[in-house]
Amino acid sequence: MISSYKMRRKFLIVTFRMTSPTADPLFTMPRHTKVLMVMDVVESVRLMEQDEDDFIRRWQDLVTQAEHRLLPLGGGRLVKSLGDGLMLEFADPLECLKTAFALQDLARQDNQNRPGEQHMYLRVGAHLAEFVVDRHDIYGPDVNLTARVTTLAGPGEIVVTAELRDHLTAGLDADIEDLGDCHLKHVNEPVHVYRVGPAGHAPVASLAGAAAEVLRPTLIVVPFTARTAEPGNEVLGEILAEEIIAGLSQCAQISVLSRLSTTALRHRQSELPQLRGLIDAGSSASYALTGAYRVLGDHVSLMVELADLRSGHVAWAASLKSTVPAILAGEDEITSQVVSQASTAVARVETERTTSKPLPTLQSATLQMSSITLMHRASRNEFQRVHDMLEHLIERHPRIAAPRAWLAKWHVLQVTRGLAPSDERTTRRALELTRRALDADPNCSLAMAVEGFVKCHLTKDLDGASACYARALQCNPNDSLAWLFSGVLHAFRDAGAAALESSERALALSPLDPMLYFYQSLAASAALTAGRNARAVELATHSLRANASHPSTLRVLTIAQTLQGDLQAAGQSADRLLKLEPAFSVGGFLKRSPGARSASAQTFADALRRAGVPE
Repeated sequence: MISSYKMRRKFLIVTFRMTSPTADPLFTMPRHTKVLMVMDVVESVRLMEQDEDDFIRRWQDLVTQAEHRLLPLGGGRLVKSLGDGLMLEFADPLECLKTAFALQDLARQDNQNRPGEQHMYLRVGAHLAEFVVDRHDIYGPDVNLTARVTTLAGPGEIVVTAELRDHLTAGLDADIEDLGDCHLKHVNEPVHVYRVGPAGHAPVASLAGAAAEVLRPTLIVVPFTARTAEPGNEVLGEILAEEIIAGLSQCAQISVLSRLSTTALRHRQSELPQLRGLIDAGSSASYALTGAYRVLGDHVSLMVELADLRSGHVAWAASLKSTVPAILAGEDEITSQVVSQASTAVARVETERTTSKPLPTLQSATLQMSSITLMHRASRNEFQRVHDMLEHLIERHPRIAAPRAWLAKWHVLQVTRGLAPSDERTTRRALELTRRALDADPNCSLAMAVEGFVKCHLTKDLDGASACYARALQCNPNDSLAWLFSGVLHAFRDAGAAALESSERALALSPLDPMLYFYQSLAASAALTAGRNARAVELATHSLRANASHPSTLRVLTIAQTLQGDLQAAGQSADRLLKLEPAFSVGGFLKRSPGARSASAQTFADALRRAGVPE
């Protein structure tokens, strides 16, 4: 049986329900996963009634520009016209976004020199969709979902789903605002969506307050590009970059951006001159290490070069060879050669290279990277999934330290997010994970930093936490998490200046980190302790744009606004906080805080009371 329904504005979506699964066309027709974008004109009927000929001409001009200029540039395809809208298909999420921005620009240009009542506004929705294709059309629930997401966009706006947002880097690809879970007509479950717009021209992260000696010189290692169509080999570039960053981080004369930050720069070698804004403008030298590799059987050839971003000159280049098994086992010679020769070219010093072991399969490496990203997303369901993913990695790779360290951090976040009580069982499990991680790799700075995080938040052992952070930074002076957690610890001890300095250094080392909102949230707390209320509001506001459902950030924002004297804004932030966490109270805040006895904590508690948070 075939059923159909018409969506508003002529969206025609056809689905099939067959009495016999074996006869269902969905089992035989090609299935694709691509980015779908739906665009339509706001109030098209009114514009048509005003001047039908003019509106049709304007719309046809826009469609012609899209079909003959924008889509060929972005590798897109016009799936179908929807009367006053278009459905477009893209293989690349970034190209979809660029096309959406260009379409909005076309509409704005058309509106120039016209009265407001004649302005034509577009609204755009996009989703990473799975659908079935035949020679007539595309079909499936995700097609309907994409069209429905479009209805959430206002005039001149672009809204994307979380699946598509995961392929974007905030501040580099776009300005991104978290709209939370939204309910859509004819869609059973709420959909997590984001509003996106063109990225601003300001640097992604402010480096104010970071120690100058740490940021001179600064080096970015971009995950290397695969020049092969064979599936599964693309992760090799990230593994090699991770190994090289781990080695370069041992050189105290070089500051290296974190591996999670540089993952966002994959395939961006041509944009490296524009990425100088991520590095301190006062640096005496700023470098980028880029490269491409080919895989033939088990053999890997890597072409790598070190570029001076200020002059554009190549400081060093080489062609290196290894094998896939050697890279996966951490036994290849590529990484050691790059570390030695690149560090010599930049700082003219020799460095003893120590590397962390990569997971022994590409599939596992991908799984670990996904779990780290999901751990810091707003959705509770996604957060809970991370536990099973990391447990699976630990079972498969019992001698690798990183999965245990990340799982220990997950247990702490579960408590700080109010999803589980801070009981002896949780604490014991988290400490067991960090200790076993350090048994596997005694020099793992991540495990040391996370062990300090556990001691700080679950056992309230601030001295023990401080010792862990010091050990982590001794092993790796560029461990951004250790700097971030040190900032939190200083804040609990009322050492505001030290708290802010450590937090700003963490931000400087992770400007494109997938969990940047987490860094910004903790840095906002440090700014509060330092009496920098305006900086706290700035950091908390940026954090909430990426994750609007983070209670801790709303708590910091409420306190900062109160201390600034803006009680009206503070009351609104407190209302948002209490909607997310109805049981939140001043007493609960003090009970949960490791620094409850500090003068700052008492000041913060009083600010929460003044904003309307119950005792």
